[in-house]
Amino acid sequence: MNIQQIRNATLVVNYAGKKFLIDPFLAEKGTYPPFPNSLRQDENNPLTELPISIDEIIHNVDAVIVTHLHLDHFDDAAKQALPKDINMFVQNEVDAAEVKNAGFNNIEVLHENTVFEDIQLIKTKGEHGRGEILKMAGLVCGVVFKHHSEKTLYVAGDTVWYDAVQEVIETHSPEVIVVNGGDNQFLEGGSLVMGKKDIYEVSKAAPDARIISVHMEAVNHWTLSKEELKSYSKENGFSDQLLVPEDGESYSF
Repeated sequence: MNIQQIRNATLVVNYAGKKFLIDPFLAEKGTYPPFPNSLRQDENNPLTELPISIDEIIHNVDAVIVTHLHLDHFDDAAKQALPKDINMFVQNEVDAAEVKNAGFNNIEVLHENTVFEDIQLIKTKGEHGRGEILKMAGLVCGVVFKHHSEKTLYVAGDTVWYDAVQEVIETHSPEVIVVNGGDNQFLEGGSLVMGKKDIYEVSKAAPDARIISVHMEAVNHWTLSKEELKSYSKENGFSDQLLVPEDGESYSF
């Protein structure tokens, strides 16, 4: 497999001969207002430009996976750029209806036994924060990729560390794990995605896996920098497991 970090949670995953685009957030830098009640109210989203062109990102994509419909995972630019007949995988019927309203006509809801072109796509649970913030944040998912010719890949999505994430790791023994690790927060309510301690828990649960931390420094409410995470991983002995890509960077496994 090859995993390319595009920006935020947007990934291009080449897996078992198929090209997947995950959580496409494709607008030009500064297109959208900042998320409210959070840091950097003077900076519009996204905070960075795309590292490659939209045409290159979407070229020959076989399927798109949208883990949930927040703007920084599926935006107007993606809706405009993607072919309307492309294979779209979403977490539930509610999201499917919204994606259909955006003009897409080849939509499938992920389940625990979804198969696409001989690749198993297993929908996983996630919690987009802890406590009261969950009601506002809404439902999210992750996905495990399996194929006899590839290592098992777990894309956790917008979730904090909690027991269901540990269960996925124990059940599927992923060799590569992508976490959304910017510790994004509003001014109250706590972490919406993984922070450094959450990622440390992932490393302990999956000591033999490579961990890629994305969803960093791309939207205004991030609180964990790439450099801070790298330093923390060295201090706590899991830097050999951890990859913190720059936009456009890719890895093969």
